[in-house]
Amino acid sequence: MMVKKSKTGCLATVLILLIVIVSGITYLLLIWLPNEVQDDFNKRASSSLSLIQRISYPIELYRERDQLRDPILANNGETKFEIAEGQSVALVSLRLEDDSLIPSAELFRTFLIYFGMDRNVQTGVFSLSSAMSPAEIADAITDPLAKDIPFVILPGWRIEEIAKSLDQSGFAFDGIAFIQLAYSPSEELALLINSVPNQSLEGYLFPGNYLFSRNIKIDEFVRSLLERFGKAVSGDLKEAINDRGLSIHEAVTLASIVEREAVIDEEKPLIASVFFNRLNIGMRLETDPTVQYSLGYDAVSGWWKAPLSYADLEVTSEYNTYLNDGLPPGPICNPDILSVSAVAFPADTPYYYFRAACDGSNKHNFAITYEEHLSNACP
Repeated sequence: MMVKKSKTGCLATVLILLIVIVSGITYLLLIWLPNEVQDDFNKRASSSLSLIQRISYPIELYRERDQLRDPILANNGETKFEIAEGQSVALVSLRLEDDSLIPSAELFRTFLIYFGMDRNVQTGVFSLSSAMSPAEIADAITDPLAKDIPFVILPGWRIEEIAKSLDQSGFAFDGIAFIQLAYSPSEELALLINSVPNQSLEGYLFPGNYLFSRNIKIDEFVRSLLERFGKAVSGDLKEAINDRGLSIHEAVTLASIVEREAVIDEEKPLIASVFFNRLNIGMRLETDPTVQYSLGYDAVSGWWKAPLSYADLEVTSEYNTYLNDGLPPGPICNPDILSVSAVAFPADTPYYYFRAACDGSNKHNFAITYEEHLSNACP
């Protein structure tokens, strides 16, 4: 005899099935899938997500996880990517897509929001590459230590002064390592300035404003300075130097002296003309900066001792132009492009002497004769 199931029993079975299905879906959407996504990227989801975001974002991130973990290109050079103050996450994401650094701005934005990284996007310049995965790019632009470091080399600095600034910059290498490499460069670096290994790079570490990745290697750092020198000292400037019968090394050496003597840029061609006039008649250059370079570090004045004594002018050094004829064997500092240009295109003057004006203007008074030079002395 067959027993019919009651309607109540059927409803109970259906209800249990619905509860199981709903529980399974709830577990899948709110527990399992979020945990998988978080484990995939080793990050925790933001606590400020809405319910819709908690459900929909893990689905998208799980489905497109390969896009987030794989770079667009396996090998590619760095791109300098700047994030300005006030730029939205949406705009930053679109710009990254436009620069072919990520495959999808929308997916990248979802990634940032889901993991709460949208609130930590930094301003600054970042060294990014399409060889980085979108997840790695997200880490980079939200890490205060990942942004590029601005670095300045002032005209007239010698190697040791650059090294001191490096010690305060936050790079992975220190000033001592820089000094060692600058005074004894590899063959690869020396070739960039048509030099030889172990010849000092003094004079070729081009002054200016730079932006470097915090993790840049020391040889890459130095290479950037030398390459900028090569780009600046080229073309007409290089031809003019050759026309004056100078090698690049001789021109940079003289330019380094002009750099240390001049305070006002407009006077650099005048000062260069004085030195050319002296060289043309076999007169010694007798310039104080070469003595300062020879003396080295001074506890009071730093690397450029001032004032100099008469005893200082007698220091034994091949760089001391009070004791040696012609140019010193190499640059005494790193000159800017205006100083190099002043040597390539000096003013046409009859002057053989100059000294600082007495009016505090930082200008110089120029003279043809030594008597006139003495008369320009301050009272």
